[in-house]
Amino acid sequence: MGEQGSDGGRESAKTAKGSPSKQPGKRAAAGKDAPAKTAAPSGSGSASGKRTASPAKKAASTAKKTAPAAPAKKAAASAKKAAPAKKAAASAKKAAPAKKAAASAKKADPAAKSSTPAKKVAPIKKAPPPRKQLVAPKKATAAVQAAPAETVVEPAGDESRTALVRRARRINRELAEVYPYAHPELDFENPFQLVVATVLSAQTTDLRVNQTTPALFAKYPTPEDLAAANPEEVEEILRPTGFFRAKTKSVIGLSKALTEDFGGEVPGRLEDLVKLPGVGRKTAFVVLGNAFGRPGITVDTHFQRLVRRWRWTGETDPDKIEAAVGALFPKSDWTDLSHHVIWHGRRICHARKPACGACPIAALCPAYGEGETDPEKAEKLLKYEKGGLPGQRLNPPQAYLDAGGRPAPPLGAG
Repeated sequence: MGEQGSDGGRESAKTAKGSPSKQPGKRAAAGKDAPAKTAAPSGSGSASGKRTASPAKKAASTAKKTAPAAPAKKAAASAKKAAPAKKAAASAKKAAPAKKAAASAKKADPAAKSSTPAKKVAPIKKAPPPRKQLVAPKKATAAVQAAPAETVVEPAGDESRTALVRRARRINRELAEVYPYAHPELDFENPFQLVVATVLSAQTTDLRVNQTTPALFAKYPTPEDLAAANPEEVEEILRPTGFFRAKTKSVIGLSKALTEDFGGEVPGRLEDLVKLPGVGRKTAFVVLGNAFGRPGITVDTHFQRLVRRWRWTGETDPDKIEAAVGALFPKSDWTDLSHHVIWHGRRICHARKPACGACPIAALCPAYGEGETDPEKAEKLLKYEKGGLPGQRLNPPQAYLDAGGRPAPPLGAG
């Protein structure tokens, strides 16, 4: 307190020299200012001046620290303002493909209106690719056929399935006109004689079988008689048919089976017939179709050769041929179809040299030209009644005789 008073007295003394009249007032003023200077701790006048300056520095430093905060707040505010702009930019980028799609839609459909984008996309649904998918696959063609999948045979060349069926049935109708008297060419009087004769016809002609069986049936007329026969005697009778030992074993064996399992009667079911020794599906269908009137397809060597030449099927297995050809015709036609095809194969469409020039169905045959096409030369190739020769049966049906056919001679005659 004393130091401040002495300082104040010095200041007042200096001012009193310049203006004595104002000295008391300035002292009073100085007395008023003194308390403000004494608010700081005691010390020299220069020290107090420095200490009084420190709050200003603090204010300046705080101002410096707070100064950057203002730009940060401004930056944050501007960032918030910029956020919608970024979202708008992002949405604009997403909208860009839609605009491109709309532009492409406009190019694809000039008549579409810009105000209805849904209509712009609509023409894309009618583009060609979906229409190409409507083409039926190959599995649809197989589904239309009646035969099982494993027996389906595709028509040769460009012929459709429908065209194949029509051509095959027309061939059968033409052959029915050529051979109205077609019949089984084995002599028989009952189912037992027919099943035995059919077993004997393997690897030989029906003519040779018909010349052999009269002696066999005269000695062994029933299954019981043949079942009890001496094999050596039967072999001697069957020798002209070839493979006589194996055939003797078969006919004696099936006779025993008929006697023991079926009471001496030939069964009328396929599943029973194929159980007999020497009887397969071909023999069974011959018996069922001609002795019991039940439809069946007889797939012998002639039948196999002709259906492949006519391109009804490309199969080689008899069971598959039977199924494939059976799918082309109604079941009621199967037995007569077999007769027509086999008769044509024996008389005109031979294995080695077909008589193409004398064939009544040449216009329907894809294999025309494989044989002799000259009509005069082809006429010389015809066999049996077509060539003016005897038939294969010793006792043919009356219809065959009425059509001009001649019975075959007995064994050893001429």
